[in-house]
Amino acid sequence: MPDLSTLLLFTAASFALTATPGPDMLLIASRSAAQGRRAGLATFAGIATGTYFHAFAAAFGLSQLFLAVPIAYDVVRFTGAAYLLFLAWKAFTSKSEAASTTIENKTHSSIQMFRQGLLTNLLNPKMVIFILALFPQFVKPEAGNVAVQIMILATVLNTVGFFINGTVIVAANHMMRTLGGNGKLKFLANYVLGAVFAGLAARLAFESQR
Repeated sequence: MPDLSTLLLFTAASFALTATPGPDMLLIASRSAAQGRRAGLATFAGIATGTYFHAFAAAFGLSQLFLAVPIAYDVVRFTGAAYLLFLAWKAFTSKSEAASTTIENKTHSSIQMFRQGLLTNLLNPKMVIFILALFPQFVKPEAGNVAVQIMILATVLNTVGFFINGTVIVAANHMMRTLGGNGKLKFLANYVLGAVFAGLAARLAFESQR
């Protein structure tokens, strides 16, 4: 297990990285503004779960595939871009939902948001490269099982992300409510969400591995 000084240093690095606005934060904020806090939290939960999958792959060397076989990286990259474009199309064509929904519909929506957050994260090979670049700097073979250390670091990263993105979720949802999210702004929020998905797709498709 990493020692306390390593964990504190990694926590500080995680805070600096997570607090810097990026694709995940933009996606969570736009989702929260368009569809509420529940959708934002479900999206974050999916992204956090995806981070665990990437950490697990890094721990067992599976993610080295992207470095050894470049075409595998490109396949995942373009699949992710296509999926994001599909989500953008759904956001652009969606209609504003009624304020009163059943518990079943809310549950179904949360599952959808979780799944979308998870797939968006899993189909982003940049996340693999990020973990491969950052985590080894804080892993010490003499501190114990390397796989366990990596999963602990992933938990720290997700915990820090929960507090920072939780604040973003509340702020984005509060802003939309204050501005009157049930009217025309609801449609605008959906268009912004679609633009975010389309922008992420373009970023993923046109950026090279390096």
